[in-house]
Amino acid sequence: MKANSQRVKGKNFRPLHGKPLFRWILDALLDIDEIDAVVINTDARAILAENGLTDGGRIVIRDRKPELCGDEVSMNLVLGDDVANTDADTFVMTHTTNPLLSAQTMRAALAAFHARRAAGEADSLFTVNRIQTRFYRADGSAVNHDPDNLIQTQDLEPWFEENSCLYLFSPDSFARTGARIGKTPMMHETPMLESIDIDTAEDWNLAEAVAGLRAARGAAA
Repeated sequence: MKANSQRVKGKNFRPLHGKPLFRWILDALLDIDEIDAVVINTDARAILAENGLTDGGRIVIRDRKPELCGDEVSMNLVLGDDVANTDADTFVMTHTTNPLLSAQTMRAALAAFHARRAAGEADSLFTVNRIQTRFYRADGSAVNHDPDNLIQTQDLEPWFEENSCLYLFSPDSFARTGARIGKTPMMHETPMLESIDIDTAEDWNLAEAVAGLRAARGAAA
């Protein structure tokens, strides 16, 4: 969790529909009993304290090393530092910028991963958006369909977009690749309205609207 961000300034601590952005995913993680500890790797310990968050209970705050700070540093390097300093059988990686990802969806991903891992079929998991639409290259040529023989989009071959919402992996998997995605990964689809990743002001507005819609539905229930 960085103190600064490039396109939406201070977004990690900016209020989203009534609470700081970082609290959304943190609260969801703390709602999952299977997660023993939530490790926050950050250069913003003081800002977190100003927002009422300190070490304690299941929360572990790790100060990000100076050489791992900056917008150009690979997240896998940050993860490597956490893996090397955290004793765990399974690592669950999320981002502050995915506030709408639910505990229910993460539990389902954990269950699916544990089953496939026990069967020797997967060493890691990453979440995706399933997309079935017509794609074109910059020159206007078709990528995944025949313009002269149009079929319904629901009949097109599905493509899957890594959405950066959730990653699951073991220490052994990370050791083999130095990355959160292992040699035999599995994909896990997440609901569209949970998969919003806040990278721009437009993303923020969309997340705010969806959060408001959820709150209104909850109040009406």
